[in-house]
Amino acid sequence: MWREIQPDARFEIDVDGYRVVAYSFGTGDETVFCLNGGPGLPCDYLREAHSCLIDKGYRVVAFDQLGTGASDRPDDLSLWTIGRYVEETETVRKALGLGEVHLLGHSWGGWLAIDYALTYPENLKTLILEDTVADMPHLISELERLRAALGPETVSMMQKHEAEGTYDHPEYLAAVTILNYRHVCRLAEWPAPVRRSLDDWNMAPYATMQGPNEFLYIGNLKDWNRIPDLPRLTLPVLITAGEHDELTPACALRMKLALPNAELKVFANASHMPFYENPQDYYPALLDFLARHEAG
Repeated sequence: MWREIQPDARFEIDVDGYRVVAYSFGTGDETVFCLNGGPGLPCDYLREAHSCLIDKGYRVVAFDQLGTGASDRPDDLSLWTIGRYVEETETVRKALGLGEVHLLGHSWGGWLAIDYALTYPENLKTLILEDTVADMPHLISELERLRAALGPETVSMMQKHEAEGTYDHPEYLAAVTILNYRHVCRLAEWPAPVRRSLDDWNMAPYATMQGPNEFLYIGNLKDWNRIPDLPRLTLPVLITAGEHDELTPACALRMKLALPNAELKVFANASHMPFYENPQDYYPALLDFLARHEAG
Protein backbone atom coordinates (compact mmCIF):
# COMPACT_ATOMS: atom_id res chain seq x y z
CA MET A 1 0.00 0.00 0.00
CA TRP A 2 1.14 3.53 -0.71
CA ARG A 3 2.88 5.70 1.83
CA GLU A 4 5.15 8.71 1.67
CA ILE A 5 8.80 7.64 1.40
CA GLN A 6 11.87 9.83 1.11
CA PRO A 7 13.83 9.08 -2.08
CA ASP A 8 17.16 7.32 -1.73
CA ALA A 9 18.65 9.63 -4.33
CA ARG A 10 17.84 12.89 -6.10
CA PHE A 11 19.39 13.72 -9.47
CA GLU A 12 19.65 16.89 -11.51
CA ILE A 13 19.86 16.08 -15.22
CA ASP A 14 20.65 18.43 -18.08
CA VAL A 15 18.03 18.24 -20.82
CA ASP A 16 18.92 20.59 -23.68
CA GLY A 17 20.23 23.19 -21.27
CA TYR A 18 17.40 22.89 -18.75
CA ARG A 19 17.51 21.20 -15.33
CA VAL A 20 15.21 18.20 -14.80
CA VAL A 21 15.02 16.62 -11.33
CA ALA A 22 14.58 12.86 -10.87
CA TYR A 23 14.01 10.71 -7.80
CA SER A 24 15.06 7.12 -7.14
CA PHE A 25 13.77 4.65 -4.55
CA GLY A 26 15.24 1.24 -3.77
CA THR A 27 18.05 -0.70 -5.40
CA GLY A 28 16.31 -3.61 -7.13
CA ASP A 29 17.46 -5.00 -10.46
CA GLU A 30 13.99 -4.42 -11.96
CA THR A 31 13.17 -0.73 -12.47
CA VAL A 32 9.67 0.74 -12.66
CA PHE A 33 10.07 4.06 -14.48
CA CYS A 34 7.06 6.32 -13.80
CA LEU A 35 5.65 8.99 -16.11
CA ASN A 36 3.05 11.08 -14.29
CA GLY A 37 -0.02 12.81 -15.65
CA GLY A 38 -0.78 16.43 -16.25
CA PRO A 39 0.70 17.87 -18.33
CA GLY A 40 2.17 20.38 -15.92
CA LEU A 41 1.92 18.39 -12.68
CA PRO A 42 4.85 17.58 -10.40
CA CYS A 43 5.39 13.84 -10.04
CA ASP A 44 4.50 13.73 -6.31
CA TYR A 45 1.12 12.03 -6.64
CA LEU A 46 2.39 9.17 -8.84
CA ARG A 47 5.78 8.90 -7.14
CA GLU A 48 4.24 8.50 -3.69
CA ALA A 49 1.71 5.96 -4.98
CA HIS A 50 4.45 3.69 -6.39
CA SER A 51 7.57 4.17 -4.26
CA CYS A 52 6.16 1.42 -2.02
CA LEU A 53 7.08 -1.10 -4.74
CA ILE A 54 10.52 -1.12 -3.11
CA ASP A 55 8.92 -3.43 -0.52
CA LYS A 56 8.77 -6.08 -3.25
CA GLY A 57 12.34 -5.55 -4.42
CA TYR A 58 11.80 -3.06 -7.26
CA ARG A 59 13.64 0.14 -7.96
CA VAL A 60 11.24 3.01 -8.64
CA VAL A 61 12.25 6.12 -10.58
CA ALA A 62 10.15 9.21 -11.26
CA PHE A 63 10.99 12.73 -12.41
CA ASP A 64 9.48 16.18 -12.50
CA GLN A 65 8.93 16.78 -16.20
CA LEU A 66 10.30 20.05 -17.54
CA GLY A 67 8.06 22.88 -16.39
CA THR A 68 6.99 21.12 -13.20
CA GLY A 69 7.98 20.58 -9.57
CA ALA A 70 11.66 21.11 -8.80
CA SER A 71 12.64 21.11 -12.49
CA ASP A 72 13.20 24.30 -14.45
CA ARG A 73 10.11 26.18 -15.62
CA PRO A 74 11.03 27.99 -18.83
CA ASP A 75 8.56 30.47 -20.29
CA ASP A 76 8.54 29.09 -23.82
CA LEU A 77 5.29 27.59 -25.12
CA SER A 78 7.09 25.91 -28.03
CA LEU A 79 8.61 23.43 -25.54
CA TRP A 80 5.28 21.86 -24.66
CA THR A 81 5.05 19.05 -27.23
CA ILE A 82 4.83 15.30 -26.77
CA GLY A 83 7.82 14.74 -29.06
CA ARG A 84 10.09 16.88 -26.90
CA TYR A 85 8.90 15.08 -23.75
CA VAL A 86 9.69 11.70 -25.40
CA GLU A 87 13.28 12.82 -25.88
CA GLU A 88 13.39 14.20 -22.34
CA THR A 89 12.28 10.82 -21.01
CA GLU A 90 15.03 9.08 -22.96
CA THR A 91 17.61 11.57 -21.69
CA VAL A 92 16.60 10.83 -18.09
CA ARG A 93 16.69 7.05 -18.66
CA LYS A 94 20.17 7.21 -20.18
CA ALA A 95 21.52 9.67 -17.61
CA LEU A 96 20.51 7.36 -14.76
CA GLY A 97 21.74 4.23 -16.55
CA LEU A 98 18.42 2.48 -16.11
CA GLY A 99 18.75 0.01 -18.95
CA GLU A 100 15.55 -1.80 -19.86
CA VAL A 101 12.64 -0.68 -17.69
CA HIS A 102 9.03 -1.37 -16.87
CA LEU A 103 7.56 1.90 -18.15
CA LEU A 104 4.49 3.02 -16.19
CA GLY A 105 2.53 5.95 -17.58
CA HIS A 106 -0.54 7.42 -15.91
CA SER A 107 -3.04 9.67 -17.74
CA TRP A 108 -0.99 12.14 -19.85
CA GLY A 109 2.00 10.04 -18.83
CA GLY A 110 0.33 7.16 -20.67
CA TRP A 111 0.19 9.14 -23.91
CA LEU A 112 3.85 9.95 -23.39
CA ALA A 113 4.62 6.29 -22.61
CA ILE A 114 2.93 5.15 -25.83
CA ASP A 115 4.92 7.57 -27.98
CA TYR A 116 8.11 6.64 -26.10
CA ALA A 117 7.44 2.92 -26.63
CA LEU A 118 6.87 3.46 -30.35
CA THR A 119 10.14 5.43 -30.57
CA TYR A 120 12.36 3.37 -28.23
CA PRO A 121 10.83 -0.13 -27.93
CA GLU A 122 14.22 -1.71 -27.31
CA ASN A 123 14.46 0.03 -23.91
CA LEU A 124 11.33 -1.54 -22.43
CA LYS A 125 10.56 -4.83 -20.69
CA THR A 126 6.89 -4.02 -20.26
CA LEU A 127 4.50 -1.13 -20.74
CA ILE A 128 1.94 -0.24 -18.07
CA LEU A 129 -0.80 2.11 -19.29
CA GLU A 130 -2.81 3.43 -16.38
CA ASP A 131 -6.02 5.43 -16.72
CA THR A 132 -5.04 6.62 -20.17
CA VAL A 133 -6.00 6.51 -23.85
CA ALA A 134 -4.45 6.14 -27.29
CA ASP A 135 -7.16 7.93 -29.29
CA MET A 136 -7.94 11.51 -28.31
CA PRO A 137 -10.95 12.01 -30.62
CA HIS A 138 -12.54 8.89 -29.08
CA LEU A 139 -11.81 10.22 -25.58
CA ILE A 140 -13.43 13.55 -26.46
CA SER A 141 -16.63 11.73 -27.44
CA GLU A 142 -16.50 9.80 -24.15
CA LEU A 143 -16.09 13.00 -22.16
CA GLU A 144 -19.17 14.41 -23.86
CA ARG A 145 -21.05 11.34 -22.63
CA LEU A 146 -19.84 11.91 -19.06
CA ARG A 147 -20.74 15.58 -19.21
CA ALA A 148 -24.22 14.75 -20.51
CA ALA A 149 -24.96 13.03 -17.18
CA LEU A 150 -25.02 16.49 -15.59
CA GLY A 151 -28.18 17.27 -17.56
CA PRO A 152 -28.90 19.37 -20.67
CA GLU A 153 -29.12 22.72 -18.88
CA THR A 154 -25.73 22.25 -17.23
CA VAL A 155 -24.15 21.09 -20.47
CA SER A 156 -25.60 24.11 -22.26
CA MET A 157 -24.19 26.39 -19.57
CA MET A 158 -20.74 24.78 -19.91
CA GLN A 159 -20.81 25.13 -23.69
CA LYS A 160 -21.72 28.81 -23.39
CA HIS A 161 -18.74 29.51 -21.14
CA GLU A 162 -16.45 27.46 -23.38
CA ALA A 163 -17.57 29.46 -26.41
CA GLU A 164 -16.96 32.73 -24.55
CA GLY A 165 -13.70 31.54 -22.94
CA THR A 166 -15.00 32.25 -19.43
CA TYR A 167 -13.56 29.10 -17.90
CA ASP A 168 -13.14 30.78 -14.51
CA HIS A 169 -16.84 31.60 -14.05
CA PRO A 170 -18.10 30.16 -10.73
CA GLU A 171 -20.96 28.17 -12.29
CA TYR A 172 -18.62 26.62 -14.87
CA LEU A 173 -16.06 25.76 -12.20
CA ALA A 174 -18.81 24.21 -10.07
CA ALA A 175 -19.75 21.84 -12.91
CA VAL A 176 -16.10 20.87 -13.43
CA THR A 177 -15.75 20.23 -9.69
CA ILE A 178 -18.67 17.80 -9.77
CA LEU A 179 -17.09 15.98 -12.71
CA ASN A 180 -13.74 15.85 -10.92
CA TYR A 181 -15.26 14.18 -7.85
CA ARG A 182 -17.12 11.71 -10.05
CA HIS A 183 -14.38 10.85 -12.53
CA VAL A 184 -10.95 11.97 -11.25
CA CYS A 185 -10.90 10.93 -7.59
CA ARG A 186 -14.00 9.72 -5.77
CA LEU A 187 -12.52 10.01 -2.28
CA ALA A 188 -14.14 12.59 0.00
CA GLU A 189 -10.66 13.79 1.01
CA TRP A 190 -8.02 13.68 -1.70
CA PRO A 191 -4.64 12.28 -0.53
CA ALA A 192 -1.90 14.72 0.42
CA PRO A 193 0.37 13.83 -2.55
CA VAL A 194 -2.52 14.54 -4.94
CA ARG A 195 -3.21 17.89 -3.32
CA ARG A 196 0.49 18.73 -3.36
CA SER A 197 0.73 18.07 -7.09
CA LEU A 198 -2.47 19.97 -7.87
CA ASP A 199 -1.42 22.95 -5.75
CA ASP A 200 1.80 23.25 -7.80
CA TRP A 201 0.23 22.80 -11.23
CA ASN A 202 1.92 24.71 -14.07
CA MET A 203 -0.98 25.50 -16.36
CA ALA A 204 1.20 26.60 -19.29
CA PRO A 205 2.05 23.06 -20.51
CA TYR A 206 -1.46 21.88 -19.63
CA ALA A 207 -3.32 24.61 -21.50
CA THR A 208 -0.96 24.34 -24.49
CA MET A 209 -1.21 20.57 -24.85
CA GLN A 210 -4.62 19.70 -23.41
CA GLY A 211 -6.90 22.61 -22.59
CA PRO A 212 -8.36 24.55 -19.67
CA ASN A 213 -9.61 21.56 -17.65
CA GLU A 214 -9.98 17.77 -17.58
CA PHE A 215 -13.17 17.80 -19.65
CA LEU A 216 -12.28 20.09 -22.56
CA TYR A 217 -9.49 19.07 -24.97
CA ILE A 218 -8.55 21.90 -27.33
CA GLY A 219 -4.73 21.86 -27.10
CA ASN A 220 -2.11 20.53 -29.51
CA LEU A 221 -2.94 16.91 -28.58
CA LYS A 222 -6.63 17.11 -29.49
CA ASP A 223 -6.15 15.08 -32.69
CA TRP A 224 -3.50 12.67 -31.32
CA ASN A 225 -4.32 9.04 -32.16
CA ARG A 226 -1.92 6.08 -31.91
CA ILE A 227 -4.43 3.23 -32.34
CA PRO A 228 -3.14 2.47 -35.89
CA ASP A 229 0.42 2.20 -34.50
CA LEU A 230 -0.28 0.03 -31.44
CA PRO A 231 0.04 -3.32 -33.30
CA ARG A 232 3.78 -2.54 -33.56
CA LEU A 233 4.10 -2.86 -29.77
CA THR A 234 4.54 -6.60 -29.16
CA LEU A 235 5.89 -6.36 -25.60
CA PRO A 236 3.67 -7.28 -22.62
CA VAL A 237 1.25 -4.45 -21.79
CA LEU A 238 -0.93 -3.98 -18.72
CA ILE A 239 -3.84 -1.55 -19.13
CA THR A 240 -5.71 -0.35 -16.05
CA ALA A 241 -8.76 1.86 -15.55
CA GLY A 242 -11.28 2.72 -12.89
CA GLU A 243 -14.88 1.85 -13.60
CA HIS A 244 -15.80 5.56 -13.26
CA ASP A 245 -12.63 6.85 -14.95
CA GLU A 246 -12.68 10.10 -16.93
CA LEU A 247 -10.44 8.23 -19.38
CA THR A 248 -13.08 5.57 -19.62
CA PRO A 249 -12.99 1.76 -19.73
CA ALA A 250 -14.19 2.08 -23.33
CA CYS A 251 -10.95 3.95 -24.10
CA ALA A 252 -8.99 1.23 -22.32
CA LEU A 253 -10.71 -1.50 -24.32
CA ARG A 254 -9.90 0.34 -27.55
CA MET A 255 -6.21 0.07 -26.66
CA LYS A 256 -6.43 -3.57 -25.64
CA LEU A 257 -8.04 -4.57 -28.93
CA ALA A 258 -5.24 -2.86 -30.88
CA LEU A 259 -2.33 -4.33 -28.89
CA PRO A 260 -1.06 -7.86 -29.64
CA ASN A 261 -0.02 -8.73 -26.07
CA ALA A 262 -2.15 -6.74 -23.64
CA GLU A 263 -4.31 -7.45 -20.62
CA LEU A 264 -6.87 -5.11 -19.08
CA LYS A 265 -7.91 -4.59 -15.46
CA VAL A 266 -10.89 -2.40 -14.55
CA PHE A 267 -11.08 -1.52 -10.85
CA ALA A 268 -14.43 -1.23 -9.09
CA ASN A 269 -15.28 1.78 -6.93
CA ALA A 270 -12.53 3.84 -8.55
CA SER A 271 -12.16 6.56 -11.15
CA HIS A 272 -8.88 8.09 -12.36
CA MET A 273 -6.67 7.10 -9.40
CA PRO A 274 -7.28 3.46 -8.44
CA PHE A 275 -3.97 3.35 -6.55
CA TYR A 276 -5.55 5.70 -4.01
CA GLU A 277 -9.24 4.82 -4.42
CA ASN A 278 -9.00 1.02 -4.50
CA PRO A 279 -5.47 0.05 -3.40
CA GLN A 280 -6.53 -3.40 -2.19
CA ASP A 281 -7.23 -4.43 -5.79
CA TYR A 282 -4.77 -2.19 -7.60
CA TYR A 283 -1.48 -3.27 -6.05
CA PRO A 284 -2.00 -7.05 -6.36
CA ALA A 285 -2.87 -6.64 -10.05
CA LEU A 286 0.22 -4.51 -10.73
CA LEU A 287 2.57 -6.75 -8.74
CA ASP A 288 1.24 -9.91 -10.40
CA PHE A 289 1.90 -8.42 -13.85
CA LEU A 290 5.41 -7.29 -12.91
CA ALA A 291 6.29 -10.65 -11.35
CA ARG A 292 5.25 -12.51 -14.51
CA HIS A 293 7.45 -10.32 -16.69
CA GLU A 294 10.70 -9.91 -14.79
CA ALA A 295 13.98 -10.56 -16.57
CA GLY A 296 14.30 -14.16 -17.69
